[in-house]
Amino acid sequence: MSRDEPVPEIPEPRANPELLGHAAAEAALRGAFDGGRLHHAWLISGPRGIGKATLAYRFARFVLAKGPAGGGAAGLFAEAELPETGEGLYVSTDDPVFRRVAAGGHTDLLAIQRSENDRGVLRTEIVVDDVRKTQGFFHLTAGEGGWRVIVVDSADEMNTNAANALLKVLEEPPPRALLLLVSHNPGRLLPTIRSRCQKLRLDALSPEIVGALLHRYAPDMAEADIETTAMLAEGSIGRALDLAASGGLGIYGQVMDLLDGVPDLDIPALHDFAAKCAAKKGADTFSAAAELMRWTMGRLVKHVGGGGEVLMEREARLFGRIGPAASLDRWLQVWEKVDELLTSADRANLDRKQVILNAFSAVAQVTRS
Repeated sequence: MSRDEPVPEIPEPRANPELLGHAAAEAALRGAFDGGRLHHAWLISGPRGIGKATLAYRFARFVLAKGPAGGGAAGLFAEAELPETGEGLYVSTDDPVFRRVAAGGHTDLLAIQRSENDRGVLRTEIVVDDVRKTQGFFHLTAGEGGWRVIVVDSADEMNTNAANALLKVLEEPPPRALLLLVSHNPGRLLPTIRSRCQKLRLDALSPEIVGALLHRYAPDMAEADIETTAMLAEGSIGRALDLAASGGLGIYGQVMDLLDGVPDLDIPALHDFAAKCAAKKGADTFSAAAELMRWTMGRLVKHVGGGGEVLMEREARLFGRIGPAASLDRWLQVWEKVDELLTSADRANLDRKQVILNAFSAVAQVTRS
């Protein structure tokens, strides 16, 4: 891309015409639709930022675009009407259905997500009133005579009352009703919800796909930085773009510099880094540092456990040096302690500086024992 060309905006899932890396999942949904065996509820799971919601809206558009003839009816498609991607779920951006879904104005599609409270602040969870909209929505006749589709993004964010309300809908779905539940961690959902859904798990994207998308949406990044960011993102373009926007590579370098010193931490450098995380404008720095610390420790645990994932050269050297200092069980305990410390910083309003100091100290301590 020429530097004179504007950088394209990252489209929202409902307006994204492109889905990369999930051809098998597309084929599974298309096959179920064409074969007349479309389950009324699908649980689309996988890591954050890999395209789960994009797939959900892509499938919703496809189903809505086919109208009342959909669901596997014989002769559904004439040859000229086949999607451009063959057996995929493509709907042209010029299609009125695509435009209405992208604008949030399709009468037969309902999106369930976190709403704002009375003060206009976005809630931290999906509440029961959000889910109750599904009951009235499904009792209406489809405005265009076909399907009615609900996308829940993400189902993990439902509180207990909301989850129970959704369960009632799952137990007694009306005809031509389709529920698409996006989940980053399906283990958090009620077992009864999981059991009533057809499960479709998406894998992480390849570093090549993440790199290609970084070239598109962060064209000013150096090639070496794109390669490193793609590796750190672990198959999530969402995570990669967050790292690019927050200066994550610089923070990663500082985290690795500190870990390279264990068991003898560079105390002045550690205090300086912790102070940056605790500053009034340091929330983003702390958030990036916390995520990078979790990912690094998680990869260390996998390495000690014999995981075969590819490591960057710097991490490979670090893990080879400190990994043998403790057993897998001990490293798991350290990972859990570090994760709890970092998570508690916001949940319990702890001093971010002290949290960072304690997290690095926990790593250093295990390498001395």
